[in-house]
Order: sequence, then structure tokens, then C-alpha cells
Amino acid sequence: MFVKKCRMCGGERLSLFLDLGEMPPADQFLHKEQLGQHRDSYPLQVAVCEDCGLIQLNYVVPPEILYCDDYPYESSTTSAGRRHWGEFAQTTSRLLHLTANDLVVDIGSNVGVLLQMFKEQGTKVLGVDPAANIAEIANKNGIETIAAFFNSTTARQIVASKGQATVITGTNVFAHVGDLHDLMGAVTTLLAERGTFIIEAPYFLELLHSLEYDTIYHEHLSYLSLKPLVGFFRQFGMEIFDAQLRDIHGGSIRLFVRRIGTSADPVAPIVDQMLANEERERIHELDTLKQFAQNVANNRKALRELLISLKKSGNRIVAVSAPAKGMTLLNYCGLGTEFLDFVTEKSKLKIGRYTPGMRIEVVPDDMLLTHQPDYALLLAWNFAEEIMNNLKEFSDRGGKFIIPIPTPRIVG
Repeated sequence: MFVKKCRMCGGERLSLFLDLGEMPPADQFLHKEQLGQHRDSYPLQVAVCEDCGLIQLNYVVPPEILYCDDYPYESSTTSAGRRHWGEFAQTTSRLLHLTANDLVVDIGSNVGVLLQMFKEQGTKVLGVDPAANIAEIANKNGIETIAAFFNSTTARQIVASKGQATVITGTNVFAHVGDLHDLMGAVTTLLAERGTFIIEAPYFLELLHSLEYDTIYHEHLSYLSLKPLVGFFRQFGMEIFDAQLRDIHGGSIRLFVRRIGTSADPVAPIVDQMLANEERERIHELDTLKQFAQNVANNRKALRELLISLKKSGNRIVAVSAPAKGMTLLNYCGLGTEFLDFVTEKSKLKIGRYTPGMRIEVVPDDMLLTHQPDYALLLAWNFAEEIMNNLKEFSDRGGKFIIPIPTPRIVG
């Protein structure tokens, strides 16, 4: 449904600046028998709240549609990702002096990779994830996980059975939530008085700078920066007391949030520094955002022209990796089987299925060497170095990679 009020401040001055068209949810990969079926598409439009500055989708697909029992995303498919979660747990455990008595609850915990890292640090852990198939994998991996949406009811159940949490984490999930006020109600119920709520998400400043428009899809309802978050958390008597910048997902922020007045420690200087930088860069102003939208259109034109030229010269092209962000790029740029023979993947949850919208077959990574096409469009460009190293034999044989963001370029 279309929304008319900002999900953080409730303001009604939502100004549209980017329209990527209608497309299916990015994680709804199709089985072969579904290819002949109609699949719903939904508007993918981005607006700015001119009251608080939150960048957000103005159309919300119900979460029951997005996070189905057949959800195909696993958070553990790259070694870079696993190193990141290990660093997260170690840094947090050291910063907050966590012990075996402390409970860490992860919202949207997926297969439990982050919680496994906290468990290795010696804490108690509990996951909450709405995708039943994913929660089942986590439980089999030894990470206790509740298959449910995180809300006030779930929070009360956890408090009754486990007690309050010293730490609640929401990595790449806070931005996925439509009703953030309900989420914060649940957080304040579950979080211990001196506990810490930690969110991590792609940083809108980096999205803007590096033209990372493919990270916009229906699951990502909000595109986070500090300015709107400071005012939002204040509504719940909470404050951001520390922030960290991380390279993952094209540039992310990790924010540490606590109840106001529960610590004598001052707010870290980086918080004010980042706020000042956002203001200096004018990232919430409509003129800046409209220029971004024009740059997005230019990228689409350049990428299509490159692929059309390569195809006219008789080259065979495939895509490598099938992340959700790649589905935005394929659908917005109109890149179907007339451009790409197939998409390769290492995730068993996606292999043998077809991409949403463009309906390109997803095959194992080793098919890249079996078929040895001329070019491979790298959809998970945020892990480009690792993927290209893993597929070095392809380039050794003369294959070349195409990195689409921020400017389409050929590597190799």
C-alpha cells in the first residue's frame, strides 16, 4: 500500500524523487513449474520526508509476502561476511564487557551466523526470524531461534522465558520494518534497563556517493542516516551514544543506542561529526536527491549500451551471483535472457530456480567454467574482490567481469 506519513516522525511532507518502476519482490525466486504463472509486481519508489529527512519507500509490500516460508536468503555465503560478523561480536563484547550471564537477542537472525559468533564469545544467544525454513536451519546449527516476527508479543514471551536482553541486535533488519514504532515498543520491553540496542544497515550517505541504487528493493523500506534517527530514538527516551563505519554492503553504519540517563559515559564525538557531515553533504535536500535520480537513469543507459554493444559483437554474457540487489538492477535495466544466458550462484536455496521478473535460470558457479562465456556481469559487486578471486580460472581463460556500480566498467 502507498503510505502518506513518514514512518519515523509521522510527517506528511513525503516528496518522491526516484521511481524505479514496478517489479516483483527481489527474493521471490521462481521454481520451474511457476514460470507460466502470473506474479505480482509492486511500485518501487523512493521519497524523502521533508520534516525529519528519512529516505523511505512510499509503497509497502506486506511482510507476509516478502518473508515467506520459502525465503531464499542465507547470511553466511561469503567469507567476507563471516569475518564481518566475527568482528561485530568481538567488538561489541569488548565494548560492552559482555559475560556468560548476558543474553544477546538478534532480530531477523537468519541462519544464526552473528549469534554463533556471540556464542563463541561466551554469551547466551537467541534468534528471532519470521522465515520458518531459515529458522529451522538455524536451530539445526545449534542456535536457538524463534520462527516469528519480532513484536511486543514476541518480546514479552522472551522476557517470560529468558529474561531481559543485555544486547538486542538488528543487522540489515531495522531498515526492513514498516512499523518502527511497534518495533521500538518491543525493543523497550525486551531490553534491560542498561542494555544496548545495536542496528547496522547500509549508510545512505554511501548509497548516494557510490550510486548504489540497486540496494533499493521492497524489503528495504528505510535508507538510514543519523539525522532522522536521532529524533526518532528520542521519542522512546533513547539516544545514539556511539557509531562505527563499516565497509560491508557498500558502506554501512553500526549504531549503539541506549536509554537516556542510564550511563555517565558521554556520547562519542563521532556522532556529532557524522551529523555535521550529513548536513554539509546536503544528503536530505531534494535538489541533491533529484540529481541522484538523474545519475541512476544515466547508469541504466550506460549499462544497457555496453551490453548491447557486446552482444552485437557476438559475445556471450552471463551474470555472477544472484543477490536481492541484483534483481533490482536486472529489472530496472531490463536485462533478461536476450542479454544474459544464465546467472550463477553458490547458494543452494537459489540454484535451479529463476530470477524474479526477468526469469533467468540460476545455475551453480561451476557452470561459468563449463560454458566459459566472454563476459560475466557481477551483481554482488560489494564482494567483487572475493568473487573474482574465487573465479580466477574464468579470467585466466580470458573471461572478463563487468562491474555495474557506480559506473559500468570491464575488469580483466
